[in-house]
Amino acid sequence: MDGRHATGEPMTKVWRAGIATAVFLLVLLAVHWVHVRFLAVDVVLYSALVDGLVACLVGAAVLFGARWFWPLNVFEKFQLCLIWILAAYAFAISVPTVIDRSLSFYILEKLDQRGGGIRLDRFGEVFVDEYMPEHRLVQVRLTEQLASGTILIEDDCVRLTGRGERLAGFSRFYRLHFLPRNRLLMGERSDALTDPFRDGMESPGYEC
Repeated sequence: MDGRHATGEPMTKVWRAGIATAVFLLVLLAVHWVHVRFLAVDVVLYSALVDGLVACLVGAAVLFGARWFWPLNVFEKFQLCLIWILAAYAFAISVPTVIDRSLSFYILEKLDQRGGGIRLDRFGEVFVDEYMPEHRLVQVRLTEQLASGTILIEDDCVRLTGRGERLAGFSRFYRLHFLPRNRLLMGERSDALTDPFRDGMESPGYEC
């Protein structure tokens, strides 16, 4: 009898934790859908993070408030909430943000739009003449940087803020020292992307 009880209690907790997590996931998807369909969005990543936070708060309210989840102790409930926060962050980064920003997904969608195939020597045209205007790339990325506080626009001049300078420095340091130096690029191994400015292209004169 005691053995059956000892085995059954952990399984009951696992089952109820699973149900709580399913509720959290349903709330996350519902909140995200409502947000992107009916509410204003400035930056996809930030809005998805807010959706995740709202879902975590709703899930925590159900988890701590509903009698059905009382078999879970406080520590277990906090563990679940922490897992949900990590899951919400992973969702925000890995789904809406990747689809919104990914050039790889765009290539697949463009190939599908054009009947399944595009000549390799014309891909430069696709990126310049179609990708940038179709995805309003300049407007989207400048909006993101403005919302992040890394740039400001004064008298039609885009300037780095202090935060932007620090992030640019970190990005360049990481690129130089931690991106792969033996990377496969269309059949050849190269370290070209560790320092894309190494060729020192002459400025077109657009500084301000």
